[in-house]
Amino acid sequence: MFAACAAVPLPVMADLRRIVLGGEPTCARRDGEDLVTDDGRRIPARDAAHLPPVEPSKIIAVHLNYRSRVEEFMTVLPPAPTYFHKPTTALNSHGGDVVRPPRCRYLNFEGEIAIVIGSRCRNVAPEEAEAHIAGFTIANDFGLHDFRDTDAGSMLRVKGSDTLCPIGPGLVTDWDFRDKTITTKVNDEIRQHGSTDEMEWDMPYLVADIARTITLLPGDVILSGTPAGSRPVDPGDVVTVMVEGLGELTNVIVEGSEAIRADVGAQPSESEEVVSTALGGDWEHRGVRAPRRPGSTRHVSELDA
Repeated sequence: MFAACAAVPLPVMADLRRIVLGGEPTCARRDGEDLVTDDGRRIPARDAAHLPPVEPSKIIAVHLNYRSRVEEFMTVLPPAPTYFHKPTTALNSHGGDVVRPPRCRYLNFEGEIAIVIGSRCRNVAPEEAEAHIAGFTIANDFGLHDFRDTDAGSMLRVKGSDTLCPIGPGLVTDWDFRDKTITTKVNDEIRQHGSTDEMEWDMPYLVADIARTITLLPGDVILSGTPAGSRPVDPGDVVTVMVEGLGELTNVIVEGSEAIRADVGAQPSESEEVVSTALGGDWEHRGVRAPRRPGSTRHVSELDA
């Protein structure tokens, strides 16, 4: 939005889209059931080929934030938020296919709300941060947990693989994030349902926390966490995240055409750490013992001898 539509002033309240029209990225605003371009062309929103509504320089995601998710894992929140990074090549859009590579089994959905930065933000107080937010959109923070044994610290492949960050359909300005419901459906069956009131750290707090050391630029995206209920999905499944006041983000899971190469790097695994994370509260040993983690004792320093 900010790169392609920088000359378009943001209205006080609007649902702003980026779509493909005539083979070109085009800015539009939602008007009822239609999308209207800046030059007056009008098309039904349901027929539009959507692009991600913004073009961020970076995507940052918070780990645990919703209390129901914390309770599901029978854990406790850290004293302050922790984060991971998703490459911009993970970006996907409303209506886009989400790829589960061959030899992988544990691709989980996570319905979320994405914060979109509107102006350069660095070293601000939480009460000042809201002025730097352009608006919000819906996200699905998909995770390929088959790589969790090796990437749990960085989440690079788990959360950053191609197609695993759908956002959209639009950037909604002047939306109040407080006391809003978030629901995720798989094949029309509700799998997640929560409220932003569950969040331990709200949107301005997350912005201010990150901006202490990282300059946030217009269009940058921050994913604000997910409620309980994340589970694996399979090729053919249709996943829809609905957020009160932001609309619906729908994606289809497809089987990838390229297998994970076996001649380099860590391979997809199915350890207790992988399975327990993917199955959440459904893991058979939840509340009985912690998952056995083969990676936790793999690296031993000579200083420990």
